[in-house]
Amino acid sequence: MYCPVDRFDTRSPSMPTTWRLWVILGLVMFLSGCATLAPNPPQDQSNICEIFREQPSWYDYARDSQEKWGTPIATQISFIQQESSFRSHVRPDRKRYLGFIPGPRPSSARGYAQAQDPVWGEYRDQAGSTFARRTHMKHATDFIGWYNSRTRAQTGISLSNPEHLYYAYHEGAGGYQRGTYRNKSHVLRSGSQVAARANRYQTQLNSCEAEFQCRRFYQVGPFCRR
Repeated sequence: MYCPVDRFDTRSPSMPTTWRLWVILGLVMFLSGCATLAPNPPQDQSNICEIFREQPSWYDYARDSQEKWGTPIATQISFIQQESSFRSHVRPDRKRYLGFIPGPRPSSARGYAQAQDPVWGEYRDQAGSTFARRTHMKHATDFIGWYNSRTRAQTGISLSNPEHLYYAYHEGAGGYQRGTYRNKSHVLRSGSQVAARANRYQTQLNSCEAEFQCRRFYQVGPFCRR
């Protein structure tokens, strides 16, 4: 059977040695680059200082989102911990038929912020970009900021009220206004957890935020954000 891929087999003696080396090097660099896009979840998720010490760029992303949309850094990170435990590619478990036959997933939620397809499409159209990915923390924090800003405009919930912001995040603005969260014990429990964690994160961040501000060589004088 003829297979076109055989023409590009790097083991072919007709391919110059230098070219083969470049192909191998390119593959190694590509795979290494992919690995950096999905860091392991932080070891200590109870402490925002330790989270940012492991992933200092996450502070930058959350800070940018806070300045753009208004949701505090601690609230953004609390949302992400609740939704995905900082797992970049997590998705809802599939339903199982007869205990072992995989069925459909209960929703299209995906990534750090567990954003579903319809609302992610709205975000990309209105505030993000065609290249925004749910598996990248930069876009996840920006999405949460955008969503909560929209929630405030639609419902009047303060951006300093993480518990009710989470209820609206889970139920949508319409569901929140109808009070659908009140009859869902798991949503009430999650909202309470998000609020408690956001408050704890904020206290922790107050003690360590200076570590992550102006840490780059070019962040001096007017380029230093405090």
